Amino acid sequence: MSDISFVRTEMLPQQAPPATSVGVIGWMRANLFSGWLNSVLSVVSGAFILYVVWFLLSWTLSPTWAAASLNECREILAGHEGACWGVIRDRWVQLLFGFYPSELYWRPILTFVLLFVALAPVLFSEKVPAKLIYFSAAFPFIMPWMLWGGTIWGPLTAAAGFVIGYVVFKAVDRAVGSLAGIIAGVAASLVWWLLLAGPVSGTLGDVLNIGLTPVESRYFGGMMLSITIGVVAIACSLPIGIVLALGRRSDLLIVKSLCVGFIEFIRGVPLITLLFVASTLLNIFMPPGTNFDIIMRVIIMATLFASAYMAEVIRGGLAALPKGQYEGADSLGLDYWQSQRLVIMPQALKISIPGIVSTFIGLFKDTTLVSVIGLLDPLGLSNAIRADAAWNGVVWELYGFIAFLFFVFCFSMSRYSMYLERKLRTDHH
Repeated sequence: MSDISFVRTEMLPQQAPPATSVGVIGWMRANLFSGWLNSVLSVVSGAFILYVVWFLLSWTLSPTWAAASLNECREILAGHEGACWGVIRDRWVQLLFGFYPSELYWRPILTFVLLFVALAPVLFSEKVPAKLIYFSAAFPFIMPWMLWGGTIWGPLTAAAGFVIGYVVFKAVDRAVGSLAGIIAGVAASLVWWLLLAGPVSGTLGDVLNIGLTPVESRYFGGMMLSITIGVVAIACSLPIGIVLALGRRSDLLIVKSLCVGFIEFIRGVPLITLLFVASTLLNIFMPPGTNFDIIMRVIIMATLFASAYMAEVIRGGLAALPKGQYEGADSLGLDYWQSQRLVIMPQALKISIPGIVSTFIGLFKDTTLVSVIGLLDPLGLSNAIRADAAWNGVVWELYGFIAFLFFVFCFSMSRYSMYLERKLRTDHH
């Protein structure tokens, strides 16, 4: 019987894959039209999406930008569906700045620009000059002075409290120990801020009155108010959350009990309840005659609320670290604070980035709750604008513009967190 087997001795040239399996057509066949059910669902969903997009475009692209009232919008549209964008043209400045004096708009605008300058060395440390971090440290004192005005001695005496605390900490640390130094430094700073900073600032202001025109908190509003509350609360909640997370994992019973009690109490109470406490009850616990600014009270409550959630997010990052990381830090001869600063906390924060940014975004959106206690954030201003007879009945345009502003900030935070995760990845090859 003859042998008919055949073994090829040369390679065939490569051929292009079928056109129906690559590119857009290949993706559609694999994901949208892989079977009869998927094909029907894809066609129905596509038709619905096209209808919604067509309706939104026809509603959005309405020629009502120049209208001065809702009635003028209706006359321009002549019975057709469409947005009344005249309200945005008429009131967009108010939605951004509230009732802040128009001749002083340069102050919040400059503060916002300086905010990005101060954040640059923190967010993009490898792309900006390292010395810019000194401006980042000074910005928390510049920001309130720029927005509220007053003499320059207020922020200078506030900064002096940190200097005094650091000097006392160093002195006690060398003589007694680090824990006693921390306690003494915090106590010295609190004594300065609560008892001495006000009189010293007032005396210096009487002698040499250098400063900006004061602006009362009742003129604050719009996105400026939301950004002010959100930025300060976000910046303060992260370090407080780190301390609370470490305290909750501490072996010291009193420290652990205090941290657990604070975290569980704050997480068990709605933010709106804390805001009502800030607006009505907090002054009862202050010394008689104390006029504690309402925005400052709201910032404190929002910071405490966010820091409790932040503590749990960071505690999750700490718990996710292998035990070998802690043992490795101990084997290097590092003390507790050195191991946390150099080994443990950087890894825990990297793991916790998604949760941290989610807490930041949630906190920034929660600033709209201040409208319930009478502060005129963008939502509070939208109610005031609709109370005007000219714009009574306009709803979607105002809410859409406010939603767009919040989306820009929240989406930016989300994209930065993804960039940070990619930059800190150590598991790729």
